[in-house]
Amino acid sequence: MYTFLSIVYVFVCLFLILVVLLQSGKGGGLGSAFGGGASQQIFGGAGAGNLLTRLTAVFAFTFMALSVWLAFLSTSGEQALERAVREQTAAQEAAAEVEVEEAEAAAEEAEAAAAEEAEAEPEAAEADEPTPDSE
Repeated sequence: MYTFLSIVYVFVCLFLILVVLLQSGKGGGLGSAFGGGASQQIFGGAGAGNLLTRLTAVFAFTFMALSVWLAFLSTSGEQALERAVREQTAAQEAAAEVEVEEAEAAAEEAEAAAAEEAEAEPEAAEADEPTPDSE
């Protein structure tokens, strides 16, 4: 979309330049370079003034509208990129927190299992020792 609008923007710029240069100014302009009075014959008896003025207005409005639209698209694209980076960073931080919590839970389970084994060993040793009554 951005590429298409950029291409249209370039064409509008070129046509706007062409339309402005075709208008005859005080010195005759580029329009008179194509045969002097021929511009009167090409654009009718009223001359090129009315048609070229309207074309200039249309192309100028299109130029300004496309300028604003392309500027908006370029800034919103950067904002979207920044937002995506922030979301990705937040997701990575959340995943890291989950991994830390899982590691802590596994460490606590290992400590609990070690404590149970430590408690079970003295009881087993006491059961193996002969009592004074049994001798």
